[in-house]
Amino acid sequence: MTRLAGRIKDLIVASGPISVADYMAMCLFDPEDGYYTTREPFGVEGDFTTAPEISQMFGEIVGVWLTAAWQALGRPLPATIAEIGPGRGTLMKDLLRTIRRLEPEFASGSQIALIEASPRLVEVQRRTLGEWSDRAAWLSSVDELLANPLFIVGNELFDAIPVRQFVKTRGGWRERMVGLDEAGDLSFFAGMASLDDTLLPVASADAPEGSIFEIAPARSAVMTGIAGHIAKAGGAGLLFDYGHLASGLGDTLQAVRRHAYDPVLAHPGEADLTSHVDFEVLAREAERHGLAAGLATQGEFLLAMGLLERAGSLGAKADEARREELRNEVERLAAPDQMGDLFKVLAISREPIELAPFKV
Repeated sequence: MTRLAGRIKDLIVASGPISVADYMAMCLFDPEDGYYTTREPFGVEGDFTTAPEISQMFGEIVGVWLTAAWQALGRPLPATIAEIGPGRGTLMKDLLRTIRRLEPEFASGSQIALIEASPRLVEVQRRTLGEWSDRAAWLSSVDELLANPLFIVGNELFDAIPVRQFVKTRGGWRERMVGLDEAGDLSFFAGMASLDDTLLPVASADAPEGSIFEIAPARSAVMTGIAGHIAKAGGAGLLFDYGHLASGLGDTLQAVRRHAYDPVLAHPGEADLTSHVDFEVLAREAERHGLAAGLATQGEFLLAMGLLERAGSLGAKADEARREELRNEVERLAAPDQMGDLFKVLAISREPIELAPFKV
């Protein structure tokens, strides 16, 4: 049993079952024993590998898109180039290098901002950014950004924001809770809190008992902050994550530990805990603020933006071993049976612009 598991059990004994959202928040962000506050989760030695860590091409293509968006929106300066949830800083480093090569004025005339809540990760990001770190500002929320046109990217941010789950019972939809079974182990139960039927998708009416529906008010709140800033100051953004393009039913809560799936309740604080992102909800939130929004799969986006051409350029003067690495990187990022279809991208902009593969 992990130390955090013991503390969660004590909390349940003292106060009763806790919501799935509260369980996620404790597992990921507890100041003493939370997953993101106590360990280095990224890369081969961690528990998972993100797209920027797989290949420099991911960050380069994001940099190309942000540059094209800046040009399409009239080349506003001063601007802000920002990443929310920047991990080790690899994506920001690669996109800034690309922007400086394509449009030096955009790179030199923009505030560089990283929105990060973890002091430990801030230090990792400083080391990764190198020369760029002297110009970068580390902020705790979107609200702290300067009132500039914002060109923002986020990768695997929303999946780790806590989600509430509701289970269909004979008595209606009830919030799914984490409590203790007869043996004293962590277990899921249906609680007393119900759900407003207007929040449910159409398919819920015929759903069998035991069906799960997930909502994530905290994710919508983050999206509100981003969309609100762009609505006022201008700009555009790209948000990548794994999830679905249309709202629906299903239990997507999952844990990953040592690059393998792990039971959700097995190792609190020692496994990454996430759920799939409902991109339809995020797009509607952006549109509610008057923004244009476009959706695509990650594979569609990367291939439309020239992933194969970039791989060919990098491999032109490389040896066969490096070319094989590049082929593997393309496969992992864009193949339908790997990250290509599972991961989605939401593009947002205050003014409609046409940039492959979507019109926003």
